[in-house]
Amino acid sequence: MKRRVPVHAVRNGAAAVCALLLYYSVPVGWVFELDAWPGQVVGVVAFVASVAGLGWLVWQRIEHLLEESTALGERVDGVLLVLCIVCVVFALVYYRMQQLHPNQFTGLETRTDALYYTLVTLGTIGYGDIHATGQAARIVTMVQIVFDLVVLGTLLAIVTTSVTSRIRAANEVSAAARDTTR
Repeated sequence: MKRRVPVHAVRNGAAAVCALLLYYSVPVGWVFELDAWPGQVVGVVAFVASVAGLGWLVWQRIEHLLEESTALGERVDGVLLVLCIVCVVFALVYYRMQQLHPNQFTGLETRTDALYYTLVTLGTIGYGDIHATGQAARIVTMVQIVFDLVVLGTLLAIVTTSVTSRIRAANEVSAAARDTTR
């Protein structure tokens, strides 16, 4: 008997592979010099704008995912896609930040280190081998933690809503069955 792989598993796997390919292939050199004060201002504005834009996109996606009419699998897939995007963005920010200001992190040297730090922060594990030492790195890490909490809270809300609606539907069926037997 041949067993089929669920479509959502293929979709989630493809999203993760694409995110990793993007992460390891995107050039991180910037056109302007970030060490000079105009470059620093542009860098801060670009970071704030990208966080605001990413936040808005995540919020739009979350609002869609919380709609009752959307299927559970589609909602979970959407959250996982948002999570892939957020992880790649933060890992690139951490990596570039370390390239420009090597004193911002301890133990972060490669793209893999940056992705590892992002995932360890997402998982709230905090092994301590890589950690933020500079104020800018700590601020970006706190922003990531807020994103992570929102995304994980959304995932929890989706699952809770689904379980609650299934219990409610089962109770309604039981009540209807009791009413017909009376």
